[in-house]
Amino acid sequence: MIRFENVSVTYDGAYEPAVQDIDFTVPEGELTLLVGPSGTGKSTVLGAVSGLVPHFTGGTLRGRVTVAGRDTRTHKPRELADVVGTVGQDPLSHFVTDTVEDELAYGMESLGLAPDVMRRRVEETLDLLGLNELRDRPIATLSGGQQQRVAIGSVLTPHPKVLVLDEPTSALDPAAAEEVLAVLQRLVHDLGTTVLMAEHRLERVVHYADRVVLLPSSGARPVLGTPPEVMAVSPVYPPVVDLGRLAGWSPLPLTIRDARRSAGELRERLADIAPVNGRLPHGDTSPRKDPNPRPEVPAPRRFLRRRTTRTAPDTSTPHPAAAVTALAVHRDRVEALRHVELTVTPGETVALMGRNGAGKSTLLAALVGLVEPTRGSVRVGGAVPHRAAPRDLVQRVGLVPQEPRDLLYADTVAAECAAADRDAGAAEGSCRALVSELLPGVGDDTHPRDLSEGQRLALALAVVLTARPPLLLLDEPTRGLDYAAKARLVSILRALAAEGHAIVLATHDVELAAEIAHRVVVLADGEVVADGPTADVVVASPSFAPQVTKVLAPQRWLTVSQVREALSS
Repeated sequence: MIRFENVSVTYDGAYEPAVQDIDFTVPEGELTLLVGPSGTGKSTVLGAVSGLVPHFTGGTLRGRVTVAGRDTRTHKPRELADVVGTVGQDPLSHFVTDTVEDELAYGMESLGLAPDVMRRRVEETLDLLGLNELRDRPIATLSGGQQQRVAIGSVLTPHPKVLVLDEPTSALDPAAAEEVLAVLQRLVHDLGTTVLMAEHRLERVVHYADRVVLLPSSGARPVLGTPPEVMAVSPVYPPVVDLGRLAGWSPLPLTIRDARRSAGELRERLADIAPVNGRLPHGDTSPRKDPNPRPEVPAPRRFLRRRTTRTAPDTSTPHPAAAVTALAVHRDRVEALRHVELTVTPGETVALMGRNGAGKSTLLAALVGLVEPTRGSVRVGGAVPHRAAPRDLVQRVGLVPQEPRDLLYADTVAAECAAADRDAGAAEGSCRALVSELLPGVGDDTHPRDLSEGQRLALALAVVLTARPPLLLLDEPTRGLDYAAKARLVSILRALAAEGHAIVLATHDVELAAEIAHRVVVLADGEVVADGPTADVVVASPSFAPQVTKVLAPQRWLTVSQVREALSS
């Protein structure tokens, strides 16, 4: 169905190809997963299938890509629309209409399908993706995960033969991700749809794949094979594979069920060992009673040393970094939050979790003053965020939004850094020093739009950190990050917490919460339904438990690093 023949793509102005020597076939009715570190060209490969590369992106494509017999060099994206449905990393860029139901119908209208066919397919898709309650909602009022489901639905309704998906579960909560992947599997198995997908969260998708294509970062030829074959040699792999490698299991497990079947001996070895953790909430020097603490990963020395121009947050007093009391927020006709209570102390990392649309982003917006409480109060460092002057607020709280590009408006990295220094009242070069550490090798003249999703996140984080805010807020910070980039982010956030910064992150990444969070707060329908130590909350939750917890239950382990440390001690 899809054929790559010695394909190389070089973008205008680039010195090296984005991808080269790509040669593989995706048969009809298979789900093929593209994996590899960030920057290896996965999005470029996907774009070449839909014709966006090179017709929309520019550049030079050498070799040949055919889809259902059509050469993408001679067929523009609109000439492939009846065959290929595409969802990119940014669902907002796909939307044409204003409401959910209209968006699901738009693609079929463009193809001239009969009204009765359109109506039936819209209803089927609303049910498949759990969107029925949102059918009349304006798309602009949906959460990021809800928008992603709408984007996927909009390409399903025309019934394309090929689906091309770039990180389709990145903004979805665990339950919604399972639902979407189950739908894709049904389309593959029952209807013969061909799916080519790129995804960094391999723990969610690798066991659904028929085959995996690994794009190495060294410029070597792609590796093609079954999921177990590729995971055995891949530099990127999910925690369950990492645990299998550590324990020496063969074959490597891809699912929790397979791993549990092999884990009996490992559970016996760990039975009399308690997880060890050197991290405590900032200012707490007493032994921690948490029965499942997490191991410490040393923070980058340069990051810790750099605090020379600003005073570290004062953690000698018990004043909270943020205090939310009986908070209610109404947005349009939706009660986004109701009676929310939350206190965050200096040096504490709190993970906000919950279904898409539960109110996580709204709570972050209230903490940074972007929305005004309907009832209740919000205080950050003694200030009321929505009433504080911007120059004062930026010294107290910083938000890295779900779409980092919302913070980036200049034409170059250098201009972004200069603006960040001015806005924060920081010494000249402060932001650039942060960028050099987070994004080594990125030049001053680079346009932010030319960065990858993960690189844009790092740049936005540097812009926010220039003001050294005592409270740092992050909304889905691991979207677009591979496992290595996520590990660097974890180290940086741990270093900030050690310095006394309070961190609140809204995330669907249960593995990230297990690695870094002291507390997990679960929201549902705008209300707090759980708030406690990470282990206490996630171990008891089938949805929010990380892979290691599920494999080694009833023991209370959270991460592979915990297990590795225990076995080596």
